[in-house]
Amino acid sequence: MIPPKPTPRPDRVSPLAYLRLFRRDILSAQPARLYRAWMAEFRTPFFRSFLINQPELLRLVLKDRPEDFPKSNRLGEGLRPLLGNSGFLTNGTQWQRQRRIIDPAFEGGRLRGSYDAMWHAAEAAVQRLAAQAGQDDVEIEEQASHAAADVIFRTLFSIPIQHETANAVFHAFRAHQRSQPILNLGAFLPLPRWMPRFHRASTRATARHIRGLITQLTQARMAQIKAGDAPDDLATKIMTTPDPETGLCFDTGEMVDQVAIFFLAGHETSASALAWALYLLALHPQWQARVAAEGALLDQPDFAQVAQLRVARDVFREALRLYPPVPMMVRETTQPEVLRGRMAGRGAQIVLSPWHLHRHSRLWDNPDGFDPARWHTENGRACARDAYIPFSAGPRVCPGAGFAMVEGPVLLAKLCAAFDFGAQPDRVPVPVAHLTVRARDGIYLQVRPRQACASAAVKSP
Repeated sequence: MIPPKPTPRPDRVSPLAYLRLFRRDILSAQPARLYRAWMAEFRTPFFRSFLINQPELLRLVLKDRPEDFPKSNRLGEGLRPLLGNSGFLTNGTQWQRQRRIIDPAFEGGRLRGSYDAMWHAAEAAVQRLAAQAGQDDVEIEEQASHAAADVIFRTLFSIPIQHETANAVFHAFRAHQRSQPILNLGAFLPLPRWMPRFHRASTRATARHIRGLITQLTQARMAQIKAGDAPDDLATKIMTTPDPETGLCFDTGEMVDQVAIFFLAGHETSASALAWALYLLALHPQWQARVAAEGALLDQPDFAQVAQLRVARDVFREALRLYPPVPMMVRETTQPEVLRGRMAGRGAQIVLSPWHLHRHSRLWDNPDGFDPARWHTENGRACARDAYIPFSAGPRVCPGAGFAMVEGPVLLAKLCAAFDFGAQPDRVPVPVAHLTVRARDGIYLQVRPRQACASAAVKSP
């Protein structure tokens, strides 16, 4: 079965119709030709944009000359209520300072030190899902979100998702994720700074609530650090790391911004990928059985066991290919550029679309099919280098990419070792882009205890 993807719009629509489609869902708002185009130019009354899929152009923008193609401020118009001035939205010296403080937290043995939190969060996820095992309509996105949120809170603040504040952030973020389109009107219109950005009231309210809760956690950790009894976790590491150039650490407001993006990048994106991976395995039980066999080996929180999750890692990479959590990234030209013979003036928007790049028919073999074995083929290895950017690439690559590629396979393997997941033919999920790529009406799966399934299979004639 070919995994679902949105029905593309007609090749030509009016600007107003495009705006409406884009506001509702950026994936179905795009024409089918983007799945094979090296570059596509879009003109509006207010700006020009160029969607690029050609590997040479991607390399130019992300790796060769990234300082000439900074993050577009238009992206921040929709995300700033929650993310403030986090490293996901900043540019130039401000972004460089943030990365000088953040990057050391993900170096050395930090990933090994975080594994205990991942393993225990996976155990907790199995226990929560066990209460629904045997049902035919388990909404798996919520389960994935719960598990990923548990991982990030244990890793950041050494508290489980059951903690009162952590639980409140989780539920508020679920509401925010559903109310927030990935871009708002300010992404299309060149609005002056003083003009309101027309965010939905629910979006503003949930963002304020989430940031208030994160402020409480951050202030409490500041007090622990001053008292000398703070746990040695990711939050403490970041909050006590000075900028090597200025000697200054993040203040509370700056740390709230960074925690907000850690929660988005470390929870929301991981939850999206995990939910889609479980759905894909429900469609392909032979791959699910192989992942389950690897998961059965994870009997203790021993980081060395991660090396055994080869199939789970390939499956998770394939889920990230087919359903990249961040479907589009936007850069901006700082000077006139010639792209494939076309002039892009200063301020042109350069759109990089992992969604289209990862399914590009001129790059990938079987681009719309689920095939975890592709990563060991010549085509798969070439595309992994040139056409696979779920975490972006170059200097602005996600600092938590290595973390995600351990967390995802561990959660996937542990869940598949405990349960057998089955798809419902009459409930095919439709991908849409909110903050990340989610299913319009959720992902519903049949869930059975794996041991019971195995016993039933043995007893069957």
